[in-house]
Amino acid sequence: MRGILAALLASVLLAACATTQKPVYLERANVLPVQLDDHFKFRKQDTFFNDPRMYLPTQSEAMRFFRYRMNFGVVTPRDYDEVTGNYFTFFWWAHQRADVTVRLEYRQAGLGDYVMAQELYYPNASGSYKSDFRVTGDEYLEHGRVTEWRVLLIVDGRIVAFRQSFMWK
Repeated sequence: MRGILAALLASVLLAACATTQKPVYLERANVLPVQLDDHFKFRKQDTFFNDPRMYLPTQSEAMRFFRYRMNFGVVTPRDYDEVTGNYFTFFWWAHQRADVTVRLEYRQAGLGDYVMAQELYYPNASGSYKSDFRVTGDEYLEHGRVTEWRVLLIVDGRIVAFRQSFMWK
């Protein structure tokens, strides 16, 4: 009986770790004060632009695999529209326990200087995290490719860490 309870508890905990939250889209990205804190850092970022219609031939097995993985299960033209666009993955850590909001702010080709934003919230965060954002589907088809971006770690209404593309102004 004890083994069954331990296995059930372990499966529940693993399922909780495996769930991914969806970003919340903001109507307007409010301006926040910058107060950098060494307890919060971005470690790495991965960006990928997925448009199967624009792929150039490649000899790289790794790149071909990555492209196939991004488009796995895509069959119809509408399916292709849903996966086409920009993908962002940010790896960060918090060495101090805090309620952290990760915000991606970006501009798209069709919107000019208008800033769009998405947020993910991590209550009581401590340790290493991975945050995924995507600008795909109708948002990409209507407004175009992401031209510039920045990502923020927000704690108590202030920016404690950030990274940005070289085009961000």
